[in-house]
Amino acid sequence: MNNKIKPKKDFTSFVYDFSQDYYNNPKSWENKDLGTFLSAIAGWVEDMDGYYINQGQAVPEEPNWQIIADMLGAAKIYE
Repeated sequence: MNNKIKPKKDFTSFVYDFSQDYYNNPKSWENKDLGTFLSAIAGWVEDMDGYYINQGQAVPEEPNWQIIADMLGAAKIYE
């Protein structure tokens, strides 16, 4: 995950790049349809405290652009 997303323009660039990754590297995506992708987001959000703790980071109290990007990135592969 990219831990450098601060302003909205960084997030926008991340989403455009993420979208291109879906088309350019479909085999790297575990969740290829919208339903499973959205379910993966929900599952990851439920477990996200463990992700941040395992990364040695503080558990976020409020969402920001980086957390939203982390959610999307995790949903690519989260089961």
